[in-house]
Amino acid sequence: MKDIRIAVVVSNSPVNKSSHNLESMVKWIKSSKNQGAAIICFPEMNITGYSNHSDINYAAEPVPGPATRNLLSFAESEKIVILAGIVEKDEKDRLFASHLVVKPDGFIGVYRKLHISPPEHAVFTPGNNIPLFDTDGVKFGIQLCYDAHFPELSTRMATKGADLIFIPHASPRGTPEEKYRSWMRHLPARAYDNSLFIIACNQTGKNEKGLHFPGIAVIIGPSGEVIAKDLSGKEGMLVVDLKAKDLDRVRSHRMRYFLPNRRPELYYNP
Repeated sequence: MKDIRIAVVVSNSPVNKSSHNLESMVKWIKSSKNQGAAIICFPEMNITGYSNHSDINYAAEPVPGPATRNLLSFAESEKIVILAGIVEKDEKDRLFASHLVVKPDGFIGVYRKLHISPPEHAVFTPGNNIPLFDTDGVKFGIQLCYDAHFPELSTRMATKGADLIFIPHASPRGTPEEKYRSWMRHLPARAYDNSLFIIACNQTGKNEKGLHFPGIAVIIGPSGEVIAKDLSGKEGMLVVDLKAKDLDRVRSHRMRYFLPNRRPELYYNP
């Protein structure tokens, strides 16, 4: 891994207002680029808004589609990698909670949420692939909200070579402090057990469909320590330098780097 400066956004995203939400992204993209960030990450479904009701179908779109073309324009003009969330509709009219990776060179990557929470089962189809992406000498994975509760997924990304995992959320209910306590039960473990950086962010405010999101963003280092956080509950952005030396310090330590000593043949045999 090389040193990289990343930006992570807490934003409000009303449902079925994709044009408005795309326009709202511009200020954060420009600001992050002005601060030297190479990657900016937005919350889950920040473009379409989040809903687990069938009317989210009205905001769904294919990839590539209108939102993708807008993101390509933003990425090209600001020379930055953008991670942003939509409801994706495929050729069979299935809906996916998807996160896009859009690069200035025209690359479009897609992560489809793998673990669909019980309230989402009636609307969303789970993805079946665990892709990794790379930019500026850094390899990263993406998980979406409920995905983070399944430790095997993070370990699989780590064994495939991930240095970072971005975990955008659309996680409602509770106060910022309550959400932070919830995240602290499992996100530091994902970083510590797998010796990588975890970058998490959430939507904030009302979605205009009955849900309220408490916001917050957290960046966790490969030893499980919190590097930066925003618990204000308001829209905002963290810009943080992730250092290769912090990753190397853990991965070069024979007692603190656990992955080389795994015995998967014990865990997965029937």
